[in-house]
Parts: sequence; C-alpha cells; structure tokens
Amino acid sequence: MTHGNSAPARFAFIKAQWHADIVDRSLDGFLETIPASTVDVFDVPGAFELPLMAQKLAATGRYDAIVCAAFVVDGGIYRHDFVASAVVDGLMRVGLDTGIPVLSVSLTPHQYQETDHHNAIYRDHFVVKGREAAFAALKMVETRALIAA
Repeated sequence: MTHGNSAPARFAFIKAQWHADIVDRSLDGFLETIPASTVDVFDVPGAFELPLMAQKLAATGRYDAIVCAAFVVDGGIYRHDFVASAVVDGLMRVGLDTGIPVLSVSLTPHQYQETDHHNAIYRDHFVVKGREAAFAALKMVETRALIAA
C-alpha cells in the first residue's frame, strides 16, 4: 500500500505497557497484514499516555496512520471508566486536530479477572483487534490518497 507520492505508507503503533502480555498481541495481529518494515513501534507506560504520544508522532508528518493499543481494566474504583473515556476522546482529538488517522485498539472489559482463562480470551481478542486495525489503517490510507488525487 502506498500513499499519494508512491512511497510505501508508514505506520506508528503505540502500545501501553499495562498488561503488555495481552496488549502486545494486537501488534502481532497488525503485522499479519502490514509489513513490519513500514511500522515504527513505541511503548508508553499506560493508556493515559497514548494521546500525547500520538500527538507528538502525528506532528512529525512521518506517519500515514497511527494505531494505539491499551487494556484498561476495572480495578474496583471506577477509575477505568474515566481513563478509557479520556484516552479515546484524546485519540479522536489528535486525529481531528492533525488530520492523521488515529485508530484505537483500546479495550475496557466489564468483567475481566486476572485468570488464565480471561487472559487467554483477551490475548486472542487483541490479535483480532490488531488485524482489524490493520485493515482500517490501510483503508484510511487508500481513501485519503483518493481524496488527494
């Protein structure tokens, strides 16, 4: 996939490191479709740091799309609702402010428990979500190139 100037499209993939064993699987799914040579990967401490990193990367002008992945879980104090909302709103704002597509693979399950069973379910689910993000990123690059032509 190329964008308007025929150079290969470039992607940034930002991963929150809370529950990295689960979140990192989204990159696995993404790289099933997008060549690794066109993807720069960045790690941030947690979900809350995703919008700022996405903003900084979008401002470089190097990327045709940015994908952000996080797993925000209920710690029993309802903080997860606020974090998840702030993150997704922030990512949307970055995309709107910069014109660079910013895609979210940020999941907030209602009934997550740190068991082998739940971890396996969410690891698999993040692979699927990574694949979906890859197809969305490619479609956004393609559509933007058509608009620019």
